[in-house]
Amino acid sequence: MIGGDPIYHPLLKGAIDLHCHCAPSLYPRKQTDWELVRDLKASGMAGAVIKSHESQTVDRTALIRMAEPELHVYGGLVCNEMAGGLSPASVEAAIKLGAKIIWMPTVSARAHRSYYSRNRSGRIHATEPVRQRGPGLEIWDENRRILPEVHEILRLIAEADVVLATGHLSPGEVYALAKAAGEHGVAKLLIQHADLGIAPIPLEMQRELVRGGALIEKCYLACGADFRTLTVEEMGHTIRVLDPASCVLVTDYGQAHNPPPVEALSRFVGEIARCGFSDEEIRRMIVHNPRQLLGID
Repeated sequence: MIGGDPIYHPLLKGAIDLHCHCAPSLYPRKQTDWELVRDLKASGMAGAVIKSHESQTVDRTALIRMAEPELHVYGGLVCNEMAGGLSPASVEAAIKLGAKIIWMPTVSARAHRSYYSRNRSGRIHATEPVRQRGPGLEIWDENRRILPEVHEILRLIAEADVVLATGHLSPGEVYALAKAAGEHGVAKLLIQHADLGIAPIPLEMQRELVRGGALIEKCYLACGADFRTLTVEEMGHTIRVLDPASCVLVTDYGQAHNPPPVEALSRFVGEIARCGFSDEEIRRMIVHNPRQLLGID
């Protein structure tokens, strides 16, 4: 810090964090959208994707781009109950408004609720600001057949060529979703925080998903005090197994008790660099792969 201003890692120039949380939100957040924008500009980053568990973020990011047209700040829709659930109509509206990513359920996912029913002491989502009923959403029926509405959502995503992200689904659901997405012609599949303790994806399954064309989100939150699922060094090993060309570094930060997302990404990049990754490998994971997913030339 110099004069109170953060010093950001030089590799952040041109980077895009595909997984940030900001206020306004029902959950306690570190920053507003505009404070995130300030940090993006100060660090030289190219942009970010703002994610909300409770509402679509397409309209607010459209306003940001009007004010800051040089930034690539985008939004999308999480298929949680309070945002419409697994609703093709909600997904279609979000896509037509300009959504770049459609996320499968997160806090409404059955796997998420099951995790927090066993881990009530966690600081993130141990209690929910909106009452959610029942055991949680799954993408399949009792016979593990993908629901018709999920097939329709996949068709909409494929037609629009936007990103399908897997949210907090269980590993089995992620695998089934990836297979169905391929059948529908979904070209951009992002396996979210694959190492995070809520619903971790076994490394061999991550490898198989990569062979099918998916990109794997490597999420700093999994290494932090909230979860401590693995160390950055252990995550670095998984990246080596998968290849940096198949990975995206994200923070999933924005919680009120954690550092701001841009500061967190700066730390993450520095720690990954100390694991032996080259500048080009890191840029592949924070610049080139995010731009490819977002369709930025």
